[in-house]
Amino acid sequence: MNMRKTATMLALLLAGTTAGQSQGINGTAEFRAQQAELEKGYPQLNATTEYMHLSIPGYTMGETMGVSTNSKGHLFVYSRTNPQGIARGGAAAMLWEFDQNGKFVKEWAPHNYAASFAHEVRVDRNDNVWQVDEGSGMIVKYNPQGQQVLWLGRVPEAIDYLEANLEVLKYAHPSVAVPAKPVGRKGEFDRETDIAWDSEGNSFVPDGYGNSRVVKISPDGHWLKMLGTNGSGQDQFKTPHSIAVDAKNNVYVADRGNFRIQVYDNNLNYLRTITGIGAPWALCITNTPTQYMYSGDGNGKLYKMDMTGKVLGMTITGQDHGSEDTGDLIHSLDCRSPNVVYIGSASMYDVQKLTIK
Repeated sequence: MNMRKTATMLALLLAGTTAGQSQGINGTAEFRAQQAELEKGYPQLNATTEYMHLSIPGYTMGETMGVSTNSKGHLFVYSRTNPQGIARGGAAAMLWEFDQNGKFVKEWAPHNYAASFAHEVRVDRNDNVWQVDEGSGMIVKYNPQGQQVLWLGRVPEAIDYLEANLEVLKYAHPSVAVPAKPVGRKGEFDRETDIAWDSEGNSFVPDGYGNSRVVKISPDGHWLKMLGTNGSGQDQFKTPHSIAVDAKNNVYVADRGNFRIQVYDNNLNYLRTITGIGAPWALCITNTPTQYMYSGDGNGKLYKMDMTGKVLGMTITGQDHGSEDTGDLIHSLDCRSPNVVYIGSASMYDVQKLTIK
């Protein structure tokens, strides 16, 4: 294939993908109108925003894809940052720790084989740090001292080449048959997005972009259950993008492409569906006797809910930092306290700290 034809195919791919994402992220005009009508009845949160301007020696902060805090109030940021390049074929993933005042502490796991394309970081109740890397298909657990102690998934060494070529053919030659969304295999992720835990230490992973499922994994790494296929029905998902577990061990899956949160028990039996919060990109649940849930979308909207899914308030973030029309693309949330929310972004090179009065 000559270079001109290749360039044409890539242009068609990018054009088609952009149009599809615009529709998928925001929904149809009718859906947007319905959501706007709902939001007229939502109270406005009284929130102040601090842009943290985090500084790292020798580096510049990139997209703050994952944010999480530990019991000491230290902030962990998994950023798409690396001077070697931002393409998935390179390395765009660095994990940093900052203290409670935002001062740089250290880089975690430098030159890490599982760090390819950052997606999320989470800290569990024992202050273990979990790195979720979309590009490598790996989740790595570190103890509080920064030592690797558990590995989930496996790095696909030739990442994205087959998928990219198939997509090029799809848009350049619509008659070419392209395989449907796969049903994921046990033990391997396909661009997983997040992780959360129940009180028994089981992990729950939305998996993710390539697959369309949720996986339950035992504390010692055994895959116990896999649920979901691509679609819009019950127990189906379109980009399960975030996950959270409450004190009753209910599991909340942000089914982004279906504009809903599907709720399960910790054996992944369906309980109910929450809607009215746009496209949920990020979820977090407070670590308090009375729990609250926050959900953020791709237009900078942050929703505070009780655990039934009732919206108690909302606000729009990021409109004063180059995102006047759409707000911040909220990618990650941390909310140990109901009144302090950390926001990681896929459109800004900073972490936002919201204080809610």
